[in-house]
Amino acid sequence: MGQPGMEDPLLGYGDHSKKRSFGRALCFFLAFIATITCLVLGFVGNSTSLSLTAESKYNEKTEIEDAGIVESKQGVVAADDGRCSKIGAFMLRKGGHAVDAAVATALCVGIVNPMASGIGGGAFMIVRSSSTSKSEAFDMRETAPLAASQNMYENNPRAKYLGALAMGVPGEIAGLHEAWLKHGRLAWRSLFQPAIRLAKYGFVVAPYLAKAIANGAQLILNDPGLRQVFAPNGKLLQAGDICYNLELGNSLEAVAEQGPQAFYNGAVGEKLIKDVRKAGGILTMEDLRNYRVDVTDAMAVNTMGYTIFGMPPPSSGTLGLSLVLNIFNSYGSSDAARGSLGLHRMVEALKHMFAIRMNLGDPHFVNINNYTSDMLSPSFADTIRQKILDNTTFSPDYYLNRYSQLRDHGTSHFCIVDADRNAVSMTTTVNYGFGAGVLSPSTGIVLNNEMDDFSTPTELSPDRLPPAPANFIKPNKRPLSSMTPIIVVKDNQLAGVIGGSGGIYIIPAVLQVFLNHFIFGMEPLAAVQSPRVYHRLIPNVVFYENWTVIDGDHIELSEERKLFLAERGHRLEAKAGGAISQLVVQTLEKPIDMGRKNGKDFNAETFHGTLTAVSDPRKDGRPAAV
Repeated sequence: MGQPGMEDPLLGYGDHSKKRSFGRALCFFLAFIATITCLVLGFVGNSTSLSLTAESKYNEKTEIEDAGIVESKQGVVAADDGRCSKIGAFMLRKGGHAVDAAVATALCVGIVNPMASGIGGGAFMIVRSSSTSKSEAFDMRETAPLAASQNMYENNPRAKYLGALAMGVPGEIAGLHEAWLKHGRLAWRSLFQPAIRLAKYGFVVAPYLAKAIANGAQLILNDPGLRQVFAPNGKLLQAGDICYNLELGNSLEAVAEQGPQAFYNGAVGEKLIKDVRKAGGILTMEDLRNYRVDVTDAMAVNTMGYTIFGMPPPSSGTLGLSLVLNIFNSYGSSDAARGSLGLHRMVEALKHMFAIRMNLGDPHFVNINNYTSDMLSPSFADTIRQKILDNTTFSPDYYLNRYSQLRDHGTSHFCIVDADRNAVSMTTTVNYGFGAGVLSPSTGIVLNNEMDDFSTPTELSPDRLPPAPANFIKPNKRPLSSMTPIIVVKDNQLAGVIGGSGGIYIIPAVLQVFLNHFIFGMEPLAAVQSPRVYHRLIPNVVFYENWTVIDGDHIELSEERKLFLAERGHRLEAKAGGAISQLVVQTLEKPIDMGRKNGKDFNAETFHGTLTAVSDPRKDGRPAAV
C-alpha cells in the first residue's frame, strides 16, 4: 500500500497561490510535515484504507495552478477547497460515479470548511444520468423538529439563529446515502476514509477558514465544543495551523461502517441529541428517525437556447433564474443582456424576482402553484419586462414587494462530471458561519441554525415588511432557500454545471456566471472571475464588488458601468465579498473517443468533449481533474 505523497488530497493544504511570503511558506511547509506524519501513522495497519497514491491510467489533463482551472477528457471536480476536489477526482479515478465523488467531496468540505457545511446540516443535489438523460433533485434540506411551532421564538428572537434551539433536523447524511443507493459504484465506507483521516489526523487551516475563525472568535470561545476544536488551549487557530476533530472522525467512522442508521437511529444520533438537548435544543431521536429525503424530477427551465435543471421549491433558485432569464429572452435578442444596459436590466429583473419569490415555501405545506407557474412562464416574464425602463430605477414599492426578504447565509458548492458524463451539482450548508454557534462535544458535529431561514409572525426585519406566511414554521417543514445548484443542457447534451455559496447572493452570482459563459461567450475562468453586482431589493442599493481576494487578485466593477448605473438613479455601494461560484463546462463541438467504457452509464450517443473546471478564486478553491 502506498503512503500519502506530496500530491495526495489528504495533505493539509498544498496547491494554493504562490503569492506568499517566505515566512508563511515555511509555516505551511512545517504544517505539511506534521500532517504527513499523522497521515502515515494513520494509514499503517489499516488494510482497508484507500491508497491515494494510485497512479491514474487516464491522465490527460491540463492544470493551471495559479488560475484555479483544469481541463480533462475523463472527469473533473470543482470544489471550494483544492483538497476536496482532489479527493473527489480520486474517487472518479477509481471508477466511481459522479455521486461517489460527491459523497467524498461533501464529507471533505464539511471537515475543512466547517463554518459553511457539514453532516450537521443539509443540502440540495442535482444528479444527471448520461445513460437515461434524466435529472433528479435530491432535497436533503433540514426540517423543523416535531416540537417546533411558528411562535416558538416570540419571546426570544435571538434563539432563532444562535444556540441549539435554532437547529433543524439534519439531512445531509440521509441525502448522500439516498443518492449513493441509486448511483454509487464504490463501497460506501470507502468514500468516508479521506474525510475520516482529515478529521482524526488533522488538516492545515487554509486562509479562508482562518478568516472565519477570526471573525467568529467570540462565538467560538463562548462554546465549549467549538473552542475545543478551533481554539485548543484557548488560542484561536490561524492559517497554517493543524486542526483536529477527533470526535467527528469517530462519528464518520460509525456512519461509514453502519450506514446512515448510526446517525438517524444509533449511537451517533443518540449522542448528538443528548448534546443538543443539554444546550437547549428541542430535537429528539424521533425527529432523526422520521427524517426523509425528498427525491423528485429536477425542475426544467427552457430558455435562451438551453435547458436548465435545478431544484424545485423550497429552493427559490431555479424559479428565480427562470424568471430573470425569461425576462431577457422576452427582449428577442441575447444582446439585451449585454453591456452596461444589460447590467441595469439585470438589476431591475432581480428586484422584481426577489419581490415575487417571497410567496414561495415548502410545497408540501403551502399551495404555491400559481407563483411557480408565473416564475416559469415566458408570458409572465414579458409583463415584468414591460415594467423595466432603460433610463431609470425605482423605489422598492414599485416592485410590489409584500414580504420581508429571506436572508440566508453562507454555504459550500461543488460541481462534478465523470467519465460517462454523469453530473452532480450540490450546495450544502449549516447556514451562518459555524451554524448555530454550537459544536456537539461528543460527536464533533457543528449544529446548523437553519430555523432562521423560516419566517415568524412576530419578527422585526430590517426592511420593515411583514413576514412571509408561506414560510412560517411547521413541524417537518423545510424552510425557503436561495441555494441554486443547476445543470445546463444543450440539445440533450451536458453543457455545464454551476452553483454557488453565499446565501441571498447565490442567485445573482449563478445568473451572472451563466450569462457570462453561455450567452456572452466568455472563457470559463473569466466567466467566474468577472466582477459581479448584487441587489437585495431592500436596501435599495446595488452592491458592486471591490476587493482583493485571497490569491491577491483585485476584483472591481469598471468605472464605466458604475457611472452608467448611477446615471439611472441606482445607489451604489462597494462590497468586499459576495457569493462564491464553481463552474464546469463541456465543449460540444465534436465528440471525443474515450477509449474506454466505464460502466452501465456509458452511452454511445453521449458527447464526450473536453471538460473545463473552475473554482472561484474568491475562496481557497482549486479544481481537480482525472
